[in-house]
Amino acid sequence: MNIPLELFYSRLGTIAVILVLGFILGKAKLIDTKANRCLVNLLLTVFMPASLFVAFPSEFSNETSDLFFKGLAAGIIVMLALIIASRIIFNKAFYKGELRFESQFALIFNNATFLGYPIISSVFGEQGIIPYCGFIIAFNIALFSYGVYLFERKLTPKLFWGIVKNPNIIAVFLGMALFLSGLKLPGFFMDAAQFTGNATTALSIICIGFMLSHADFRKLIKKWRLIVTAVIQLIIGPVMTFFLLKFLNFPEEVIVVCTIIQTLPTATSLGLFAAKYGGNDIEASELVTISTLLSLATMPAMVWLLLLH
Repeated sequence: MNIPLELFYSRLGTIAVILVLGFILGKAKLIDTKANRCLVNLLLTVFMPASLFVAFPSEFSNETSDLFFKGLAAGIIVMLALIIASRIIFNKAFYKGELRFESQFALIFNNATFLGYPIISSVFGEQGIIPYCGFIIAFNIALFSYGVYLFERKLTPKLFWGIVKNPNIIAVFLGMALFLSGLKLPGFFMDAAQFTGNATTALSIICIGFMLSHADFRKLIKKWRLIVTAVIQLIIGPVMTFFLLKFLNFPEEVIVVCTIIQTLPTATSLGLFAAKYGGNDIEASELVTISTLLSLATMPAMVWLLLLH
C-alpha cells in the first residue's frame, strides 16, 4: 500500500490550519465550554456515525469484505495488546495510584475517532476506510467497556448497554449489513447521510483546537509525569502495533492504517470520562493537550521511521 507522502503531509497541514481556527475561536470566546460540549455530543451521536455508515462501498466484493474483517481482527489484537502493555508500564510503582488509571487509558485509547477518520479517509480513501471501519468497532467496544471500567473499576450492566447503544457501533453494523446484503437505500437518504458525515472532519478538529485554547502552556511544561506518559503513548502504541501486525502477517493496508491510527494523540474523551466517572479531569485534560502538541512532531516521525523505512 503506497503512502502518498505529499498528500499525507498536505492533509496534516490542512488539519493544522483548522486546529488554529478552533484555537482562535476559543480565544475569541466565539465557542465556550458549553458549546464545545454540545459539538462533541453531536459528533459522537450524529456526524461521526453518519460518516461511518456511508464509508462502505456501494458494491460488494470479497476483497473488500476480507479487508474489513481483517481490520476488525487487527483492532481486537491491538486493543488487547495495549491493555496488557498499559497495566505493565503504568503500574503502582510508576504512579503509586495517582493518575495511574488515566495514564493506562491514555496509552490504550487515542484519537482514532476525531482525528483518525479525517486523516485515513482523505489520504487513502476507500482502501483505508474499510479496514478503519473494522478497527473502530473493536476500538469503541473497548472504549465503552474497559475504558469506563478503568474509572469505575467494577463490572455493571451499564457497560454492556453502553456498547449496544453506541451510535458509532450501530452505524458501522448497519453499513456493513447493507454492504454484505447488496441492499440499497434511496439515493436522497444516502446523500443526506453523506452530507452530514462530511461535517465530521472540520468540527472534530475545531473541538480539539478549542481545547488547546484553554491550556496554560507554562504550567504544562513543568508537569514531567504527564509529558513522560504522552511520550510513551505516542511511541509505544505505533511501534508495538506495527511489529505485532507485521509478525502476524496482516495485509499491508491493515498494518498501515492501524499504525497511523496509533501515532495519534490520546483520546479527547479521556477528560470527559475522568469528569463523568470521578477521575482527575483537570490533569486528564492536560495530558490530552500535551499529547496533542507532542504528536505534531512525533506523528510524522513515526510514520517516516515505521512505514517509509
